[in-house]
Amino acid sequence: QVQLVESGGGLVQAGGSLSLSCTASGRTFSDYAMGWFRQAPGKEREFVATISRNGANTYYADSVKGRFTIARVNAKNTVYLQMNSLKPEDAAVYYCATTPTHMTTTYVPINSKHYTNWGQGTQVTVSS
Repeated sequence: QVQLVESGGGLVQAGGSLSLSCTASGRTFSDYAMGWFRQAPGKEREFVATISRNGANTYYADSVKGRFTIARVNAKNTVYLQMNSLKPEDAAVYYCATTPTHMTTTYVPINSKHYTNWGQGTQVTVSS
């Protein structure tokens, strides 16, 4: 079982930046791909970004492409989400998640059903 702890959320003005972190424990970090999802009040959880086991492959939702960057440091068991040019519609609870272990190194799923472990979430609020 993998334990995930997100941090870095907070309140920011539109146009500002935030950096989220997610630290994992319990399994070898490089054994699984990582993803970020978000859920706003009254809406379904949606995909934001994903990164492969070795960090070589990434994929972003169209709504964040060019503004958000996902990265991982396997030696630190941590995945990051750098969020720039934030918009009020980016406000949500952000969750990190892991895939099952030992998938291919190019595996970057965007469907939440392919993720097996989830963090508790961190709130991002964007004021207009």
